[in-house]
Amino acid sequence: MAYQYGDLNLLDPIKGYLHFVIQTELRLGIASGSLNAEVSIGLQTPEAREWTGRLVRCAPNALHCAIVEPSEIPALFRPCLERGREKLSVTAGSDQVCRHTFYDPEFGLPVVGRHAQHEGRTGWWTYDTYAPLGLRPGDSFGSFIIDDEGSFWVRTGEGLLSLLPQRRALGYDIGYSGGEPHALAAYLSQVAATDGEVTAAGVPYERAHPAILAWTQSSAADRERRELTLRDLKMMRCA
Repeated sequence: MAYQYGDLNLLDPIKGYLHFVIQTELRLGIASGSLNAEVSIGLQTPEAREWTGRLVRCAPNALHCAIVEPSEIPALFRPCLERGREKLSVTAGSDQVCRHTFYDPEFGLPVVGRHAQHEGRTGWWTYDTYAPLGLRPGDSFGSFIIDDEGSFWVRTGEGLLSLLPQRRALGYDIGYSGGEPHALAAYLSQVAATDGEVTAAGVPYERAHPAILAWTQSSAADRERRELTLRDLKMMRCA
């Protein structure tokens, strides 16, 4: 019988949820694809430092290979000379990008850390990962944070910091009239309407509340670090 494409089952029969879904479609030339949105994080903000501080080093696996370009996969398995996370030893006059693999112990998501260095000078770290598809069962939404680098976070009612749940092809942004601020408004509207209990990503645009949409599209949202509590979002929705 010829292979036929089938819909993905996104419900784990034991846990009842999944934080990460990956798919391969060799017939279509897709080496890997994820329903989770790809996210890149630096080390310049308190939120980023808090999140990277809990990451756990691990050996590279198939999920890490899904984050990087196919040509970069071999580099995940080649160690770099390292002197702490902030400084690497490389040959003067050369360029080098070292990669280290981690996982987030709270959500189990893969993380690839990249250290870029130019001509022997101390470089900078960035961390490539996937946003979760939702918070963990039992977690509640406490506050929404946009850090100084424009990354989107959520702090749960219990105080845990997480990347904001996000689906691929439903990216978030702020400060203009377009699809990405609309997607963000729809997600925050769902959170406000359910008292922070429903946190699954992928909310249709049409569910965006007009007041929350007006905020995500406004210049007021496109400033330095911003934080909206669940109460703030609920008040927007009731205005």
